[in-house]
Amino acid sequence: MRYISTRGEAPALGFEDVLLTGLATDGGLYVPESLPHFSLEEIRSWRGLPYSELAFKVMHPFVDDAIPADDFRKMLDETYSVFAHKAVAPLVQLDTNEWVMELFRGPTLAFKDFALQLLGRLLDYVLEKRKQHVVIMGATSGDTGSAAIEGCRRCEHVDIFILHPHQRVSEVQRRQMTTVQGDNIHNIAVRGNFDDCQRMVKESFGNQSFLGGKTQLAAVNSINWARIMAQIVYYFHASLALGGPDRSMAFSVPTGNFGDIFAGYLAKKMGLPISQLVIATNRNDILHRFMSGNKYEQHQLEHTLSPSMDIMVSSNFERLLFDLHGRDGLAVKTLLENAAKGPVSIEDYRWKHARKLFDSDAVDDKKTCDTIREIYEQNEYLLDPHTAIGVRAARNCRRDPAVPMITLGTAHPAKFPDAVAESGLTVEPPLPTHMADLFEREERYTVLDNDISGVQEFIAKHWKNA
Repeated sequence: MRYISTRGEAPALGFEDVLLTGLATDGGLYVPESLPHFSLEEIRSWRGLPYSELAFKVMHPFVDDAIPADDFRKMLDETYSVFAHKAVAPLVQLDTNEWVMELFRGPTLAFKDFALQLLGRLLDYVLEKRKQHVVIMGATSGDTGSAAIEGCRRCEHVDIFILHPHQRVSEVQRRQMTTVQGDNIHNIAVRGNFDDCQRMVKESFGNQSFLGGKTQLAAVNSINWARIMAQIVYYFHASLALGGPDRSMAFSVPTGNFGDIFAGYLAKKMGLPISQLVIATNRNDILHRFMSGNKYEQHQLEHTLSPSMDIMVSSNFERLLFDLHGRDGLAVKTLLENAAKGPVSIEDYRWKHARKLFDSDAVDDKKTCDTIREIYEQNEYLLDPHTAIGVRAARNCRRDPAVPMITLGTAHPAKFPDAVAESGLTVEPPLPTHMADLFEREERYTVLDNDISGVQEFIAKHWKNA
């Protein structure tokens, strides 16, 4: 399996190099040269498999011979053994043919554990084999940071620096990052928003001279292909649990950076019958505005009750644009360069093709709170604000009630008590046992200005072998 850049100018790489590289040298994102495709018969034969074995079936073609099959199986067994539910991604029914897939049963209570628990193990394996050290630099709007730190904190060959927007993540999200102890863990609170943090990460990958040639950056954000690869699996898992592949499924996905729903798009291309994919956004609705009106235009970023989706530059959308443009890297590069200057549109026939692939909706804070309250009153089931947006968008956009609609439950409600309180409910979502003392743990983080040179100077000074 070889991987190519969405901008067409970087060399094709194998899995190991893509894992460590993150952003391509031409500024693009890596995607597989070709996708594996599974027949309905093969998918049907996977019914009843444990989650880790299903993960092996779906992901092994992407890893190919970079990691021996037995080693990869062991890695997957270890990854999903730390989840707090035997089913790993259990399904909860809300209504007739309407479900939530709980993706928050991992160590940090968010869907990102599915990929980042694996990514830490992959990095350890490859870096040990190469006797190499890397510096992880990542940006988080709330959940990626804690999942990355938890997944990578035991890695012997890694220093990890996570940037988050100062005072713009929930207190639980912040404490999950800043209370993890370790000489190789560094949290940076940037006086800015998530897009500022993400921009610094992208620019740093483009020019790593601040590291003095002594090490290299590695990515944990969803620009890293391994993240996308791991997220494809739970689409197959949900389908098989509800009668797939002999019936089609619909999915509603709360998304800001487009990675999680892009994984669903790939699952469909790989042979899984999916009749509908709903992009669920909050007020930071650049994806919805594009899907509904063919205008990709950045607005001022707003702070909402669903902070993990407070994103205006959706990095993984570039991977979809690459496909929409017939995998023409130059066309994608030109489009995104123009998008940095102002609003852009794509050719009408390309946009109409995107509309066949995706529906979309934008849900504001009031409707988010209304949905949290309504679902609790109907089912005594508590949603976090991101999942609530997914449920509301699913109901607003649903094409066929006969097709099972599955909303991806992206985070545990205990991470967002303010949103639950604002919905008018008096119930307080308790933290799970392993996090019960979270508010008593000592925090450790550094607040820095929204200035890339200051952030790079901090990283250059504090990584292990600096």
